[in-house]
Amino acid sequence: MADAFTDALQELREFRGDDPSRLAEPIARSFPVSGASISTLGEVLSSETVSASDPLAARLDELQLDLGEGPCWDALRTISPVLEPDIRHRPRGSWPVFLPAIAQEEIGAVFAFPLAVGHLRLGAVDLYSVDPTTLSPLQARQASALAAVVSRLILRRALEAASDDEPVAAPVDRYSRRAIHQATGMVIAQLGVSVDDAEMLLRGHAYAEGRSMADVAGDILNGHLRFTVETDGIEDLA
Repeated sequence: MADAFTDALQELREFRGDDPSRLAEPIARSFPVSGASISTLGEVLSSETVSASDPLAARLDELQLDLGEGPCWDALRTISPVLEPDIRHRPRGSWPVFLPAIAQEEIGAVFAFPLAVGHLRLGAVDLYSVDPTTLSPLQARQASALAAVVSRLILRRALEAASDDEPVAAPVDRYSRRAIHQATGMVIAQLGVSVDDAEMLLRGHAYAEGRSMADVAGDILNGHLRFTVETDGIEDLA
């Protein structure tokens, strides 16, 4: 399993394609599960299935998107994994509509991992098994690591797709660009992240708020907006 995880991590980190439909396959191969799916949820991006390793994985995603409840929604809400090793007979979560719906499907276990970049909640990665099964603590951490890589891929793709007509990509003058660099440095100091991650956090925040990066940078520089690391993720403090 360790070799499969390492291969999947490298494959996702090196992913440069325009078609994200293949992203679920290396994740599914990394764990003792039957398949995997990736979906965007919530307010930042539209709710849709981005990738599914097989038809049943796609069906699991479809049910949760249609019903508005299930492990993926809870993972996104709490920004923490939701682990259901025997969801058919001993479910840990309470989903009055979703649980009866999957009773008609060959799904014995579901594991959901949030997709998030900073405070931006983007979606979830779902793993499923036809039979009840468990993930070890190491495997759960590995799945979270893969979800973190996918989160950045998903956000970067969304920002690139919106670059021609969204406020986040609006042209800025020299001073604004300088302010963006200065604000990026402040985010790095606040969170201890890389330059790329700090800039993507600024871009993602601007995208979610429908504002320009220059406006967000101005809020950071004048102290109206700052980021801090909390136990459940990165929060923006306005």
